[in-house]
Amino acid sequence: MAAAIAGCAPAITESHVAEAQQHDPRDPYEGWNRGVQSFNDSLDDHVMKPIANGYQWIMPGFADKGVTNFFSNMNDITVTLNDLLQAKFLQGGMDAGRFLVNTTVGVAGLVDVASMIDLPKHEEDFDQTLGTWGVPTGPYIVLPLLGPNSPRGFGGLIGDTVANPSTYVGAGIGSALYALRLGDSRADLLSATKIVDEAALDRYEFIRNAYFQQRNYLVHDGNPPRQAGFEDELDKEMEESLSESEKKKP
Repeated sequence: MAAAIAGCAPAITESHVAEAQQHDPRDPYEGWNRGVQSFNDSLDDHVMKPIANGYQWIMPGFADKGVTNFFSNMNDITVTLNDLLQAKFLQGGMDAGRFLVNTTVGVAGLVDVASMIDLPKHEEDFDQTLGTWGVPTGPYIVLPLLGPNSPRGFGGLIGDTVANPSTYVGAGIGSALYALRLGDSRADLLSATKIVDEAALDRYEFIRNAYFQQRNYLVHDGNPPRQAGFEDELDKEMEESLSESEKKKP
C-alpha cells in the first residue's frame, strides 16, 4: 500500500494539489493565511514545542493523564450545554452524568470513571451548534496564535469561552489554568504534529483540508454528505494511480 501511494503522489502534486491551491473557493485569503501560518509555526517551533517537550519530561505519565482528564471533565459542561442547544437530550443527559460522576467519584475529574461505566466522551461545541442551526462555515481564516479557523468557528469559540466555568474565576487562577491546559494540549499533539510534518505534500493545504473535513465530520455527527468537486477528482486520480501500480506488478 505504501508503494502504491508513493507511486501516485507525483501525479497529485503536479496537478490537483497545485490547482486546489490556486482555485479553492473556501480560501479567498490564502496569501494572508499562509503568512499567518508561517508566523504561528515559527512561534510554535521556538516557544510551544520546547514548553511541550519540557512538560512531558517533567510530568509523570499518570499526572499528565490526570491533567488531561481534569480539563476534559470541565469541558463536559460546555458539551452538555451544546447537546441541549442541538436538541440531543439523551446525549445531554449522558454528558451531564459524565460530569457528575467524574467530578465526585473521579476526584474533580482527575480519573475518568465515567468511561469505565460506559458513559463515553462526546465532542460538541458551539461551532457545531451553529452548523446544526444552518449557519455556513464561511471562508477559511488563519488567526494569529489561534490557528485554523472560520467566521463560524470564531463565533463558536466565543460561545464556548462564555460557557466555560474557568472564564469566571479570578484572573490569576484563570491564567494559570489556561497556561496549564495549553501546555498539556500541545504536549498531547507532539506525535501528531510530527506525522503531519513528514506526510504532508503541502503542509498548509493539508491543515486547511483537515480543518474543513473535521468540522464537517463533527457537525454531521460522523456522517457528512459527500462533496462533489475536488474530492471526487482526487479520489479518481488516486484510484487510477493505484490501478496503474497494480498493473506494473509482475
